Amino acid sequence: MSNTLILKSSILGNYSQSNQIIDQVVEGKTNVTVRDLAADPIPVLTMEIATALRGSTDDLTSELKQIVQLSDELIAELQNADQVVIAAPMYNFTIPTQLKNYFDLIARAGVTFKYTDTGPVGLIENTKVVVLTTRGGVHKDTPRDSMHAYLQTILGFMGMTDVEFVYAEALNMGDEPAQQSRTTALDTLGALV
Repeated sequence: MSNTLILKSSILGNYSQSNQIIDQVVEGKTNVTVRDLAADPIPVLTMEIATALRGSTDDLTSELKQIVQLSDELIAELQNADQVVIAAPMYNFTIPTQLKNYFDLIARAGVTFKYTDTGPVGLIENTKVVVLTTRGGVHKDTPRDSMHAYLQTILGFMGMTDVEFVYAEALNMGDEPAQQSRTTALDTLGALV
């Protein structure tokens, strides 16, 4: 039985198209862990946090120790997952800040990747990733879709190279195109998860 980790990142809560689609797909499924990065935000990376994530926790403040512990917890969830489903709505042509904060806290040398003589090597392997991205307009396969390349890069950097994208676009371009796009995304995501 496989374990699925769901990462939600929309600030819209129950009004979020990405949250609604994912909730429908995983309804009734077992072995699913849901991490809502907007409802339970990840701290923004600072020099102090970056330093704490790289070293000993012996002489850290209690706040920094909690952040390192959160990073360890997030990484353990990821390592335990056979499949990761990321809800990544497009905000201003990129991923939500909440999702970026998550990646900043889990991208740790020696833990999720390592440096070698030939370059970095990801340490999170054999994990299938499905990205559901929702957009008000149509951006797929255009220069405006910078989030696709970023997500491929950051996930691959940590070893997750089996990545599929599911698009729900035109959500603010009228009822008919929006409904058609939501239905297609729901069917596609349902077949993958």
